[in-house]
Amino acid sequence: MILEIENVSKQYRRGPLGLRDVSLRLGPGVIGLLGPNGAGKTSLMNILATITQPTNGRILWHGVDIAKEPDALRRVLGYLPQDFGVYPHLNAVEFLRYMAAIKGLLPAVARSRIDELLTLLNLTQAAKRPLGSYSGGMKQRIGIAQALLNDPQLLIVDEPTVGLDPEERNRFRQLIADLAGNRIILFSTHIVGDIEASATEIAILNKGQLRQHTTPEVLLRAVEGKVWEWIVLAAELPQVRQRHLVSSAIRRSDGIHVRLIADLPPAAAAKMVTPTLEDAYLGAVQLDGRETAVPPKPTTKQSPISNP
Repeated sequence: MILEIENVSKQYRRGPLGLRDVSLRLGPGVIGLLGPNGAGKTSLMNILATITQPTNGRILWHGVDIAKEPDALRRVLGYLPQDFGVYPHLNAVEFLRYMAAIKGLLPAVARSRIDELLTLLNLTQAAKRPLGSYSGGMKQRIGIAQALLNDPQLLIVDEPTVGLDPEERNRFRQLIADLAGNRIILFSTHIVGDIEASATEIAILNKGQLRQHTTPEVLLRAVEGKVWEWIVLAAELPQVRQRHLVSSAIRRSDGIHVRLIADLPPAAAAKMVTPTLEDAYLGAVQLDGRETAVPPKPTTKQSPISNP
């Protein structure tokens, strides 16, 4: 099961270049897609979901060009876009039956799969309520359910935990981990904790280009020994932000606890702390204002991780 992205670029008619020469080779597992707004994440996902086509380059699914034969991928694709709409007058069962029919599932298979997903996503008690009465988090769970209807080999989800409360987010993270064994899961999120909990690989996009494609462990090692915690006064915070890459600033009774990335300790009172994936991500795209990073080489020939 291989998805190959070869030198993909996307140029919009009246806008900037969305993607520039992006290349990835992905095998089974969870690939977290990170990047600031406008980095090209949604552009890449729309191309992979066969909604749009690249201006240059190609996408191969098991060696088949999906621009020429999109049905080869669509049959095994599950997709949850960032802006997912529902039919407000349909209930969950009716909506999922409708989506199952579009995906070509047999009625008996659809009934069994819908029951399974409603239970899995904690929607059984609300299954007969109109979707228009659902909260944002419940609508998001219905979106996840429709993406899983055909038991996809490639699952693409864009900001999947938006609108979910902490319990629902943990449920989704566990679901992603459980699904990851025999399929490719690509999801984009601004919540780095979602990536940290489930991703086996991380791809970082910035300004339409692939900056990193590596494992969480390698990304963390890049900032090991460079993350510091320092308590400062509120009046000092603007100056600290100007001089250092600050990953967080939390107000406490004794001052502001600043977490920052620097090669050397920013002050005598600063303490070195264990880096988080959010520290590593910020370091990869913004350290010293460079907003670039050198992709690490794969450690073994068997690794699915590739470089642009």
